[in-house]
Amino acid sequence: MKFKNIINDLKKYFLIEIFKGLFLTFKYLFKKKVTINYPYEKGKLSPRFRGEHALRRYPNGEERCIACKLCEAICPAQAIKIEAEPREDGSRRTTRYDIDMTKCIYCGFCAEACPVDAIVEGPNFEFATETREELFYDKEKLLANGDRWEEQIALAQKIDSPYK
Repeated sequence: MKFKNIINDLKKYFLIEIFKGLFLTFKYLFKKKVTINYPYEKGKLSPRFRGEHALRRYPNGEERCIACKLCEAICPAQAIKIEAEPREDGSRRTTRYDIDMTKCIYCGFCAEACPVDAIVEGPNFEFATETREELFYDKEKLLANGDRWEEQIALAQKIDSPYK
């Protein structure tokens, strides 16, 4: 016990911790900087990044959502509300698809549950608003997000496909 106290006293006397800190500072002083200039430079995003929600379309322009309501059922925050009607050809499509982004916890369960990859969480993380009402997404806004981010969403899904 006495030997331990002597070692601690020597560390204090010779300022070992300060020299360790100074060494660490000088070690990184001459290395390449890793800071990015954020608004003008963006960092890389993982293909599995979960950002702003989007509804996708098929290449022919028809919306993918088949109104199975699996995303609504699996959402732990109950942020998704769907209403659907059958069409003349017998298929079902949504008449209303709303997401309350103030409730959403970005868990990704909705995207995993979707059998046709209609609802996805896209690459956009910059969607701050000034009012809560702007964070209530309806079907038109979700489809517009899907149209805007389709290339990046498709690329991310292609990259991530071996792991699904």
